[in-house]
Amino acid sequence: MSTPYPFTAIVGQDDLRLGLLLNAVSPAVGGVLVRGEKGTAKSTAVRALAALMPEVAVVAGCRFSCEPAAPDPACPDGPHETGTGVSRPARTVELPVGASEDRLVGALDIERALSEGVKAFEPGLLAEAHRGILYVDEVNLLHDHLVDLLLDAAAMGASYVEREGVSVRHAARFLLVGTMNPEEGELRPQLLDRFGLTVEVAASRETDLRVEVVRRRLAHDDDPAAFAARWADEEAALRERIVAARALLPRVVLGDGVLRQIAATCAAFEVDGMRADIVMARTATALAAWAGREEVVADDVRQAALLALPHRRRRNPFDAPGLDEDKLDEALRDAEDEDGRGDDDPDPDGPGGGVPPQGGGPDDGGTDAAGPDDGGSGAPGREEAGSGDAPAPGGGPGEQQPVRAGEPFRTKMLSVPGLGEGAAGRRSRARTEHGRTTGSRRPEGALTKLHLAATVQAAAPHQRARGRSGRGLVVRRDDLRQATREGREGNLVLFVVDASGSMAARQRMSAVKGAVMSLLLDAYQRRDKVGLVTFRGKDAEVVLPPTSSVDAAAARLEALPTGGRTPLAAGLLKAHDVLRVERLRDPSRRPLLVVVTDGRATGGVDPVALAARAGRLHASEGTASVVVDCESGFVRLGLAAQLARDLGGGAVTLDELRADSIAGLVKDITAAGRAA
Repeated sequence: MSTPYPFTAIVGQDDLRLGLLLNAVSPAVGGVLVRGEKGTAKSTAVRALAALMPEVAVVAGCRFSCEPAAPDPACPDGPHETGTGVSRPARTVELPVGASEDRLVGALDIERALSEGVKAFEPGLLAEAHRGILYVDEVNLLHDHLVDLLLDAAAMGASYVEREGVSVRHAARFLLVGTMNPEEGELRPQLLDRFGLTVEVAASRETDLRVEVVRRRLAHDDDPAAFAARWADEEAALRERIVAARALLPRVVLGDGVLRQIAATCAAFEVDGMRADIVMARTATALAAWAGREEVVADDVRQAALLALPHRRRRNPFDAPGLDEDKLDEALRDAEDEDGRGDDDPDPDGPGGGVPPQGGGPDDGGTDAAGPDDGGSGAPGREEAGSGDAPAPGGGPGEQQPVRAGEPFRTKMLSVPGLGEGAAGRRSRARTEHGRTTGSRRPEGALTKLHLAATVQAAAPHQRARGRSGRGLVVRRDDLRQATREGREGNLVLFVVDASGSMAARQRMSAVKGAVMSLLLDAYQRRDKVGLVTFRGKDAEVVLPPTSSVDAAAARLEALPTGGRTPLAAGLLKAHDVLRVERLRDPSRRPLLVVVTDGRATGGVDPVALAARAGRLHASEGTASVVVDCESGFVRLGLAAQLARDLGGGAVTLDELRADSIAGLVKDITAAGRAA
């Protein structure tokens, strides 16, 4: 077994370490979500935490880690008698991104359940993680239904498995830790809210700190055992401090004045629901215990807000994470003034000094790596990013600076026709593991979703030949039928945006960007991958290759300049190249091509005919498409509608794209539309 990297040897990342330690002191805080770029010690810190967790006493032979002093009366391996039990180290269980539902919650032996009437249950990862750590690396890439099961178990402290009338329940209380790289896509806001704390991590820009990181990493890789021995005393001291803080935690006093500060802070930042208030109260209590105090002070509340609120204050996916610390201080002062308090001086040994000292020096990352809150728009940064001296590729005379996108709105439903088999999502119809049951088939491999009626129907004609004598049904493997289900899949939505001079009028381009931003928001909610191709000047370019990060697409769109000619054919051919590569990479994910243009084409000999040929190329390959017609004014040429016919898809105006529009309704790009 490999020797893990010591927790106390991690250089910097104070917020990351503090967030993990607070959950070790008080698992009721609700876990921690670690957000940051790759290579910032996220996984290393989580795995190192396991060595600091106190040992747990378990009932001998119990697969569900029941506590000997108070065993779970509903334990599937029970009932257990109260006893002393045995001690073992706390476990760290890793949930792979590609895990199945059965691997997570456990599986029932359906064949034995039907034929013998027994609950033969094989525990899953939730049972294994009980009273330990459940670690999900790249949690933002986990399938939605697994995230829902995981967070439900974390909230209720139990896991329920229901299969065709057979029910199993077992305790599942664990410290939930997720790590993610925001560049690869975000978690949905309602899932973000289920994590108690969040921390942002980034690599230090200080040379001395980076040197120390490399020095320690190389020393560990050369001789892990010797490196761990060098840090053994620090690890033992930190482990003892966790035990002491746990013992102190029940005695910590959370006064009414502090509770008013917590409530006022959550109200000031307009967070939804009451979970933020509860998490802040538990976090402030854990901070006091960690600092060795029996009373929560104002500085604990401030630190708790910095850990518990940044991921809850986002109003939409394009808002920048973080917390305005000036606004936080103002909210805390107002609450103190209203309560007539204000004599809670910050403890010099409080949470700021609560992280164990180390030789690597202070961290420059700070709590809010994303910078001060800008009200959620992020516009100044994006405006500045697009106003540099270097012109974008394809630029030329008459280029205009980027304009800000208009207000996003709820869009009509756009979907791919037919029945797919892609990754789970919320856009187009598909055969999935979850959804409504539409039929049955013989299982290929392990049975996961039993179709009970079809199984009984297959077994019934053979009961006399099998010598059935009792009430039970004699079921064999060949009788089992897998349920086929229909749900929704996520698609690859590739945007092809006209950024030429014909689109350059500021008010018009602002509306176009607002429409594309609205479609991006819709893609985020439906769990799609997105890509962005633009055309202007002399050529087209892939501004953003297909990715799960809708935030990245929104940022590139905001910085998009306009001007020059309209090489429409080049944009469509560039999109064809992108889709060809993506079909090889992920053949099950069906594409949806969204062309945003007024239909005009310039440059070369007969550019309109060239664009029509490029459109028919997409149509010949069956690519579902829709054209967002941006033409405006009293005189309309109808070129965008003609392009839609060449593509074999439909056309919709900017006004018709709105969900509340009565001008038209876009539901599916139908097969009839492709034939038109």
